[in-house]
Amino acid sequence: MEFNFIPLAFGELFSPTTAAYALAALGLAVHFGFTGLLNFGQAGFMAVGGYAFAITAVKFEWPLWGSFLATIIASTIFALILGIPTLRLRADYLSIVTIAAAEIIRLSVKTPEFSSVTGGSEGINGAARTFNELNPLPEGRFGFGVLTYSADQWWVRIVGWGLVGLACLLVYLLVRSPWGRIIKGIREDQDAVRSLGKNVFAYKMQALILGGILGGVAGALFILPRSLQPDNYGTQLTFFLYTILLLGGAATVFGPIAGSIIFWVTLSLSDGILSLLVSNDLLPITSIQQGPIRFIIIGITLMLLVIFRPQGIFGKKKEAFFSV
Repeated sequence: MEFNFIPLAFGELFSPTTAAYALAALGLAVHFGFTGLLNFGQAGFMAVGGYAFAITAVKFEWPLWGSFLATIIASTIFALILGIPTLRLRADYLSIVTIAAAEIIRLSVKTPEFSSVTGGSEGINGAARTFNELNPLPEGRFGFGVLTYSADQWWVRIVGWGLVGLACLLVYLLVRSPWGRIIKGIREDQDAVRSLGKNVFAYKMQALILGGILGGVAGALFILPRSLQPDNYGTQLTFFLYTILLLGGAATVFGPIAGSIIFWVTLSLSDGILSLLVSNDLLPITSIQQGPIRFIIIGITLMLLVIFRPQGIFGKKKEAFFSV
C-alpha cells in the first residue's frame, strides 16, 4: 500500500493554495465576522484581483509592483461599485447582490468578446513570470522525500505566507482599535451605533474595501503556482471560504488561517484514504464517486461543528450572534 498521500497531505500546511484561501477567508472575516456583512461574492473579489494581476503582467507586461498595485485598485473599484448601491440593504438582499455580482464577473471574462484581454474560457498563462524573476533563492530542488520543491515553488510559499502574516497583523491591529470596536458594534446593533453619531455606511464601505483588497490579493496569489482559469471562481469557491471561516471562527483573526490549514489537510487526507480503499477494493465505490464523497465528509463535519460549536474552533460564543 502506498502511503505517500500522508506527507503530501501535511504538505498542504504551507502550500500557496492554503495561503491564498487563508488570505481570502481573512477578508471574509472582516466582512462577515467583524462587520456582519453577508457577502457571498468573495470569489468575485478573487477573480477581479487575479485578472487584474494576470492581464497587467502578461498582456501589458507591467512590472510586479505595477501588477500588485493594479490588483489593489481593481479590488477597491469593485468594492465601491458593489457597495454604494447595496450597503444600505438588509443582509439577505446584500447576499443576493454579491453572489450575482461574482457570477457576472466570472461569466463576463469567459465571453468571446473579451477573450483578447481575458483569454476567454482558456484563461491566462504565465502570470508568475515577473514574480519568479525576483526569486533570490538558488536554482535547484530543496526539501525531503515527496515534499521536495523547486526554488520557484519555495519562493511562492515564502511570499504567500509572508502576505498572510502581514494581513493578520494589520487586521489584528485594526480590530483592536476604535475603528474595530465600531465595526463590531455595527455587526451587533447598527442602529445603536448610528444613534451615537457614527456614519454606519462609511464604516461598512471601509470594511468592504479592506476585505475586498485581501480577497483580490488572495486571487493574485492563487494564480502564481498555476494558470488563471475563470471556472476556478465559481460560487463553490465562496462556499469553501465560508466553510474555512466557520471552521476556524468567524469573529477571529487567526481562525481563518487555522481553518484553511485544517480544510486543505483534511481534504487531501480524505482523498488519499478513499483512493487507498478504492484501489484495494475495500470500499464499494468507483473513482468517479470518490471526489464528491470527500466533500460530503467535509459537509457533515461542518454541520456537526455548526450544531455543537457554532462559534468555530477558536471563536468565542458571545461573538457568534449577528444582527442581520
